[in-house]
Amino acid sequence: MPPRPAVVRDPAKYQDLGGRSVTVVRGDVTDPASVAGLAAGHDAALNASARLDVPSEEHFTAAAKALLAGLPEAGVRRLLVLGIATTLETAPGVRLMDAPGFPEAYRRFAQGHVAEYELLTAAAGPELDWLMVVPPLDLDAAGIRTGRYRTAVGRVLDGPGHLAHADLALALLDEIDTPRHSRVQLAVTN
Repeated sequence: MPPRPAVVRDPAKYQDLGGRSVTVVRGDVTDPASVAGLAAGHDAALNASARLDVPSEEHFTAAAKALLAGLPEAGVRRLLVLGIATTLETAPGVRLMDAPGFPEAYRRFAQGHVAEYELLTAAAGPELDWLMVVPPLDLDAAGIRTGRYRTAVGRVLDGPGHLAHADLALALLDEIDTPRHSRVQLAVTN
């Protein structure tokens, strides 16, 4: 199997990502032509991008618009977007980010994911099946892979939750290989 592309703005910063199964390439998730050109020939795309040097809502909506335009042009029919736990509901109509005392700077960042989700919901046509996968607040880079995870649509599972990066990767791959959820926020935790 040929290496899969990991698309970044500056490949020189991410040389450690490359290997036998991954090639690091330059691209721009906010440019429909870049998305279409790099996605051609693939079955699915995963967007885990973030920009901290521009307003959150600006980046996430620009990325969503480019993905909605570029992926269908490339013939890609499945999009997974990595979300953020603070946008999940703790009760009907109440998101984690709506809690009293929630830091305003974090709320502004989370609002970008809310805007992205709303745009995907409103603008995605039938040619693109999308899913926003949302890990818990405690996403553990050094955590040990368990091979297990639980899911819920749109709501927090058991408080802040915990998940190893390897188990998040498993959940993402499972939804690419055998899609079970569509056009929702999918909370994932152990």
